[in-house]
Amino acid sequence: MGKAQEDGNRQQPRHLKRIPTILAAGFFLFMVLTPPPRGLVAMMSEPSPVGYRLQSGTKTITGSVNKVLKADLSPEEIARKAKVMIAVLFMAALLWATEAIPLGATDLLVGALLYLFFILPFDTISKAYMQDAVFFIFGVLTIALGVGKVGLDRRIGLLMLSGIRGIKGFCFIFLPLLAIAAGFLSEHALIAILAPVLLRAYRLICDAQELERDRPLALMLLLGICFAANQGGPGSPAAGGRNAVMVGYLKDHGAPISFGQWVFYSLPFVLVCSLAVGAAIYLMLGRRVKSRNINFSQFFREEVQKLGPMSRGEITMAVILALVVVLWVAGSKQFGLGGPCVFGVVLMLIAGTVSWKDIQLGVRFDVVGLYAAACAMGVGLKITGGSLWLARSAIDLLPPSLRGGDSLLLATSLFTATMTNFMSDGATVASVGPVALAMASVSGVHVWKVGFACAFSSSFANMLIVGTPNNAIAYVSGEDPRTGERLVHLKDFLLYGIPVTLIACLTLWLWTILGYWRWMNWP
Repeated sequence: MGKAQEDGNRQQPRHLKRIPTILAAGFFLFMVLTPPPRGLVAMMSEPSPVGYRLQSGTKTITGSVNKVLKADLSPEEIARKAKVMIAVLFMAALLWATEAIPLGATDLLVGALLYLFFILPFDTISKAYMQDAVFFIFGVLTIALGVGKVGLDRRIGLLMLSGIRGIKGFCFIFLPLLAIAAGFLSEHALIAILAPVLLRAYRLICDAQELERDRPLALMLLLGICFAANQGGPGSPAAGGRNAVMVGYLKDHGAPISFGQWVFYSLPFVLVCSLAVGAAIYLMLGRRVKSRNINFSQFFREEVQKLGPMSRGEITMAVILALVVVLWVAGSKQFGLGGPCVFGVVLMLIAGTVSWKDIQLGVRFDVVGLYAAACAMGVGLKITGGSLWLARSAIDLLPPSLRGGDSLLLATSLFTATMTNFMSDGATVASVGPVALAMASVSGVHVWKVGFACAFSSSFANMLIVGTPNNAIAYVSGEDPRTGERLVHLKDFLLYGIPVTLIACLTLWLWTILGYWRWMNWP
């Protein structure tokens, strides 16, 4: 694994890595040294701004931030902090996307800047780095490690891919079914379970056809499930926190929506979008696959027959995995997603399924740190008002003709899809949602339509791994299980994620907003 990592680093000349580093540093210094825009300063004194959650007993962002920091800063000083947070967001996104410096270095840099500019109290920064999503990422990577170590991934693959015989079946049958499942179950859990299974299938196929590597096949498998699960997120309110946030906003606007109503308006989108994404994966990657006459079910059946009866380790791992999934589905409100993961890891250590040394060697802690830094950035952007100002600035760019009717829906979805690739989907909906719903009320557009346009588009985080845990899991899993060669690179998310995001947006616009929604009744 170390050699593969070194080989990957050698592929990019050192002088090319300096370019994004210099650009990131220059952009950050420019943002820090220049004064904040007047609109940002004015927003800090605005009474009860829509889209910002004030601290109790305060009426403005200035008062709210001062209460958090226990300080007495002016609106301009707080606006500077918001501007610094925006600079941190884009600088970190550039460094993560290019890997100009090691991922872990960028993870720590974010925290160092939060401390240096006193964006948040010290204890709050530490808490922001250790949110539920961080424990979830660590847990699912460790569970995936245990599943692969005992060989349970092969048996899971037999069950989930037994009916899939070739590339077309994978793209046009399995991926849409996965997208629908991701609308009702934890898409992150599905990716964590499937990724090692598909990597095992990849290695078996390459060995059977005497191929050293077939990177298009690996990309098709890993990016395929990742993008399908992302686009399946709008399927129901249970799919993710972003949908739950929007349900709460709609209720606050006096337009509550039920679980069944959400599914009724969203499921046709998921069906068509997942088929479109499957077609895109097939055209971009499926036709480039070197391996021919692939039969997934055949490989898994042959492999499982060699395994014989389930071993004690497999049974133990299966019980732990089932327990974690049950807690995810039934107890996520009480325990979150990270709690069951940590509980599962502890059981794995007690049972001897994995050792702490296995975890140290097998889990990419720099990617765990990446999500910790992303969570911290989200907290900083939210408290300083930086995320709200980004959302308002994006909407203010719209001409008057795009601030009403279907045009408002198109613009809302475009801005949300852009922002969700740089920050978490929940934070994106929390920032854009209130502003967009307020505009809907003013312009006479049904608030459900705007709420759906925002929530659906927050699932289109296909271009950077900071947008959703799905991307991070697919990236971490993207190593050849035998050689340790890295098969999925960060630039692959940009290269293939941009077309998929455009397809998802076009499907939302043409098939949903300008399509079947026009003939549906809106209460």
